[in-house]
Amino acid sequence: MAKDLENEARRRAVERIRQAKAHPPAEMQDWAHRIQSGDRVALAKAISLIESHRPEDRIRSEALMTALPPNNGHALRYGFTGVPGVGKSTWIEAAGMALIGQDHSVAVLAVDPSSSRTGGSMLGDKTRMDGLAQHPSAFVRPSPTGETLGGVARATSESARLCEAAGFDRILIETVGVGQSEIEVRRMTDVFVLLMLPGGGDGVQGIKRGILEWADVVLMNKADGPKERVEMAQSSLAAYRGALDLLPPPLDGEPPLFGTGSALDSTRVCEWVDRIEARLAAARTKGHLERRRTRQHADMLEAMLNSEVLHRMRSKPGFQAAWKQLQNEVQHAQIQPFDAVRRLLDGLD
Repeated sequence: MAKDLENEARRRAVERIRQAKAHPPAEMQDWAHRIQSGDRVALAKAISLIESHRPEDRIRSEALMTALPPNNGHALRYGFTGVPGVGKSTWIEAAGMALIGQDHSVAVLAVDPSSSRTGGSMLGDKTRMDGLAQHPSAFVRPSPTGETLGGVARATSESARLCEAAGFDRILIETVGVGQSEIEVRRMTDVFVLLMLPGGGDGVQGIKRGILEWADVVLMNKADGPKERVEMAQSSLAAYRGALDLLPPPLDGEPPLFGTGSALDSTRVCEWVDRIEARLAAARTKGHLERRRTRQHADMLEAMLNSEVLHRMRSKPGFQAAWKQLQNEVQHAQIQPFDAVRRLLDGLD
């Protein structure tokens, strides 16, 4: 009897979620309207809702996303990655100001590392991009990575869609840059910029193959100052270019753009922004951009499937108790890990 009541309660909860998605309440429709009208406070609160892990917020966020118009794809998405200290925030701020100078509106989603122990995050990017954050044509949002591998927050893609709905036509996404599957951000952006440091190692050992072979632009940043430093930057860039020759051709058929520069040189940054914008325009004309967007949608669908399956599995009655029991057995070498996972899944079917 108790089991039947529990199943009925779960069925009703699922039905409430389905109804909320199919017919967003007036509150969500009004919220969506305020976002589309350019209300920055409404946009910021919506991103916070998207990032929340609370079950009730999950329902509300999905209803809000349903209330928004379909993604028309007018916004172009830049992805930026590179090791900590390479100058990503400085470069992004300079690039954002350059884009604003071309009459674009810019949203920056800067993903900061989260503590695996406390879940806390420094969220200092907005401080580092103070000039851009205060510009009326820009919106800077730091977000914690949470438990997502790759330095990209779980809700980054949804946050980008919210920014697009708010009218921003250029969205710059900064990854953590700590070497955790950075291609995740490549799969949700239209151009992927890899920033490197002079003297970062030879062309084979100094890079992550999975990052370089997906890069559309490889920039040796901080290539300024003493002559020796500039020469080192040029030498390092040549090594990376040589390493790329060992890799298969890019999926889009266009070789990466290589160059040196400094985020502190606004003129040089503007030149690079012009080159990137020209490449994006050419990609649209040749059909490369459309094909990349198609892959983005497929990758996002796959990621959402994996996330939803995991969420539903962990939400099943009895999951936590069974999981703790199996963890204890594995720790005491009473069962192999793969057997533990199989037994857990079989027991929850």
